[in-house]
Amino acid sequence: MKKAFVDFRISDVERVRLEELDVEVLTVPPYEVLYEAICGHPDILLHIVDNKTILVHKDMNSDFISKLKTCDIDLVFSKESLVSNYPGDIMLNAVCLNGMLLHNLEHTDYNLLQLNKYKKLINIKQGYTKCSTAIVSDNAVITSDQGIAKALIKENIDVLIVPAGDILLPGLDYGFIGGACGLIDINTIVFYGSLNNYAYGTEVLNFLKKHNVQPYYLSDGKLIDRGSILTIDCYNTIHSQI
Repeated sequence: MKKAFVDFRISDVERVRLEELDVEVLTVPPYEVLYEAICGHPDILLHIVDNKTILVHKDMNSDFISKLKTCDIDLVFSKESLVSNYPGDIMLNAVCLNGMLLHNLEHTDYNLLQLNKYKKLINIKQGYTKCSTAIVSDNAVITSDQGIAKALIKENIDVLIVPAGDILLPGLDYGFIGGACGLIDINTIVFYGSLNNYAYGTEVLNFLKKHNVQPYYLSDGKLIDRGSILTIDCYNTIHSQI
């Protein structure tokens, strides 16, 4: 059964709709050292390495760790602790796809780099890399970050660039497209909110159609950045990793 890691602030409606996809929903507990807007964001607090391995921040809630240990998941802990201020909060917020790891490598956790040392490492300025990147497939992404777009286009990745904004992130001016969604399987991407209420929804829908991916909405309101939906199952890692 697929397991989806979500922010602890997921609404009841969002949870029910996600569970309707035959997904076990695992709420990631907050880490109060971080500022409130992102303190429960999965893509800040953990990183899916492969089909059974998850790297979690070393100070993760012990009850949550105990729960993960019952799920037949191999756990690895970060070398460093997350801290409140940038760049100390970005160390796990990398993008992995198609044999590459994309991040601000100066601030990537050492253990995450070691676990991905066989991949091509691509350095960019944007530290909130996963927050800023919606993965549509191993060969297609959506982002508002020009640096991410430029780097991935060089790697023959199809990139849809959307303007920043029009995504909710309570406590901050706006959120990011990567944090508002996540792949559940290779043909389904789940959104917190609806593309029908997103200023660039038509462009996103056309891009998804191009890559044979269907959107699924957890609510009917505006898109909201809850820190990505990160999904794993026992057969295949879904690269849906502010």
